Amino acid sequence: MPPAGRRAAERATIQLRHRLGRATVLAYTAALLLPGPGLWLRREHSLPLGGAGSLSVSTAPLLLSLVLFAAGLQVPLRALGTLLRRPIALLAGLVLHLTIPLLAIPGVAFLLRLTPDTDGGSGLVTAMILITAMPVAAGATVWTGKGDGDQPTMVGLVLASTFLSPLTIPLVIGSLLPLTSDGYAGTLARAAHPAHGGFALIGVVLPCAAGTVCRLAVPAPWPSRVLGVIEPVALAGSLLLTYVNASGPLGSFLARPRPLLLAAALTVAAGVCLLSFTAGHAAARLLGLDSAAASSLTLACGMNNSSASAVLITTTLPDKPHLLLPVLAYGLLQKTAAGRVASRRRPPTHGSPPPAQVA
Repeated sequence: MPPAGRRAAERATIQLRHRLGRATVLAYTAALLLPGPGLWLRREHSLPLGGAGSLSVSTAPLLLSLVLFAAGLQVPLRALGTLLRRPIALLAGLVLHLTIPLLAIPGVAFLLRLTPDTDGGSGLVTAMILITAMPVAAGATVWTGKGDGDQPTMVGLVLASTFLSPLTIPLVIGSLLPLTSDGYAGTLARAAHPAHGGFALIGVVLPCAAGTVCRLAVPAPWPSRVLGVIEPVALAGSLLLTYVNASGPLGSFLARPRPLLLAAALTVAAGVCLLSFTAGHAAARLLGLDSAAASSLTLACGMNNSSASAVLITTTLPDKPHLLLPVLAYGLLQKTAAGRVASRRRPPTHGSPPPAQVA
């Protein structure tokens, strides 16, 4: 890319990052008012391959792979060496990432069984299991930078939780399977099965690993140039993925409003999100971590890859788009909470812009 084009791309990326919160709201609004294109993109489409037949392509997994590839490409691998000298925050984050769902979801299931829902809230429980089973969101690294947190710790948590996800996702789902009714339990069992667990490997690990390997393989001057092109494309892809994921549940909600379901989804998502951030903050204080490492641990505990869980729900439960409501609510709530954590760590100076929300 010519220098002028590269500078233009960098400016576009900065502008989009600063306005990503508003852009995300616009994506949700578009999904609510104009869901048609998003519903079309969610369907599988066949691409002709000449005489070799056709290839089925689904937009959402491709967009998720693009976002995760860009995340892997941005990993500062040299900085990870510091984790070998102080691995406590990394180990604590991984342990909490596994145990928080096992502690939070049973409480959610118990409370939902007290409601008049015909399936005892199994739909919402299923959605929350798939959210909390996902690895740490790559966007957490951006919030760590905005709050002057410990970036090597956060990058290590994102990579470790992502690379371990083919093992941890089936483990978490399988452990919480008895909390759901028979219909949802069967779907979750298929999602946790090693054969279907290939989603974690193919849809989550491989794109991130490909970006990391690309950063290592490309000669020194080129990673920044590749990032200059990939990053704005990935940000736009993240917004498009938000629109595609939201088109189903918000569109159907507009056609057939279900206020009680929306209230329950918001309440459950808010409760689990608050508990996750609180557990991370409490663990950081208990371990006596410095403020930078404490901020990273808190963010890692509270921020799950909601885009990955939305794609998994879309593929395993295509006939139940309303289950994406708690996923969308959790995505917005975790960004709001992350902004508060970052602002506490780094109070805004006079005239400085507030932290931008990221996907």
